[in-house]
Amino acid sequence: MAYAALNSTIGGLSSTATFSNVFDEVSKAAVDLNVAERLWASWYLWMQNDTIATGIMSFVMHELVYFGRSLPWIIIDAIPFFNKWKIQNTKVPTWREQWECAALVLISHCTVELPQIWLFHPIATYFGMEYGTPFPPAWKIAMQIVIFFILEDAWHYWFHRALHYGPLYKSIHKLHHTYSAPFGLAAEYASPIEVMLLGFGIVGCPIVWTLITNDFHLVTMYLWIVLRLFQAIDAHSGYDFPWSLRHILPFWAGADHHDLHHERFIGNYASSFRWWDYCLDTEAGEAASKKRRERKLAEIRAKKAQ
Repeated sequence: MAYAALNSTIGGLSSTATFSNVFDEVSKAAVDLNVAERLWASWYLWMQNDTIATGIMSFVMHELVYFGRSLPWIIIDAIPFFNKWKIQNTKVPTWREQWECAALVLISHCTVELPQIWLFHPIATYFGMEYGTPFPPAWKIAMQIVIFFILEDAWHYWFHRALHYGPLYKSIHKLHHTYSAPFGLAAEYASPIEVMLLGFGIVGCPIVWTLITNDFHLVTMYLWIVLRLFQAIDAHSGYDFPWSLRHILPFWAGADHHDLHHERFIGNYASSFRWWDYCLDTEAGEAASKKRRERKLAEIRAKKAQ
């Protein structure tokens, strides 16, 4: 049932009605919706301001996911048993480092990301984003998220690589490299310019997709953001377990890929996948350096043989 129809159906509710009252009425009027869809519709009907409703829900979701996903890594860092899977196992972050990192990230969320989160709803709906019920089918959500992962990875590779150019590195990207051995909380430890520049790949790709296809739903955006936050935090975790995703999907970047980037300060620029660094010869690490040396030696020998 469309949002407008639901609004008309329960329009007689008092402005002081509780969320529970609204949910009860929605459940009676929209029996075809599942629980998640009824909760979603009830939230927007109860708020009576779609921009504020989306803004609050988006910011709370972002904070819960970011710090909630970082918490297991904080606990793991405090337990010596897990040190055998830590990539740079002589560099375990101190409590003070994690606290200072969390404080700066929270300030950044409230001052840099919050205004962008607040503006997302009017901008995205202007270009055609839907946010009513029912939700899109699971196959469509999954397909769009895969596309966003591929598009964002390309954006991240090129702009991250550009940020390692001398002046840009010193003025923008250097802050993110404060920790040569990254940890989960440091995923969004960055300057405001970097947050906005690289963040556009995460938020901008869905908006451009909406503009082109006119087929995008806010719930897909939320699931995409959750998965991308998991990817970013896990890539900065500093741990490579036998069951890590890169051992299942060889083209997945993972923590070992990004940890090398922080350790060497160069190479491995992509966010989610390995193909950009592989194809453009920007892989970091001893194995990649050895291949480059061998290739150069082969070229020298070939010239001498001519």
